[in-house]
Amino acid sequence: MFYVSEIKTTPPETFRSPLQEKVYRTLASLGIEYERVDTDPGITMEDCKNIDKGLGGEIVKTVFLCNRQQTLFYIYAMKADKPFITKEFGQALGIPRVSFASAEKLAEIAGVEHGATTVLSSCLESARDVRIILDTDIATAKEYCCTDGTATCFLKLRSEDMLRFIRETGHTPELI
Repeated sequence: MFYVSEIKTTPPETFRSPLQEKVYRTLASLGIEYERVDTDPGITMEDCKNIDKGLGGEIVKTVFLCNRQQTLFYIYAMKADKPFITKEFGQALGIPRVSFASAEKLAEIAGVEHGATTVLSSCLESARDVRIILDTDIATAKEYCCTDGTATCFLKLRSEDMLRFIRETGHTPELI
């Protein structure tokens, strides 16, 4: 059985990564309220469905992308059931096709491992040049559910607060 804790409104007692700590410090400094659950590692779509039930919202699908030269990076969040099509993504932004960035770049720039990609990486200095791209459907939804930078803790916050988090960390979220 997949473990999902009761909903909590406080940060974890111990942090599993520098990003996770920075996310909660930034949320606190901005006065952003959230709910969270601790879980078994949430990697598959089935795992996410279990997390959705426990959190009371739908976890977004978030991918970390780059250009062919690995000099331009993008964090793209979309509805979990939406297929990611590189050609459409590139056309929407007016850029050449992109591919998934390597696990090394994901850790180095976004501060996460596979399965934990999040727009909240925007608070890292290493992600200052990453473009944050959001599907319009999730940016305009009431709530936003995502990882906190780990694959074992998931947050639910108001979408407007998620957008404010991104802006306050020096990024301009782009909607497609």
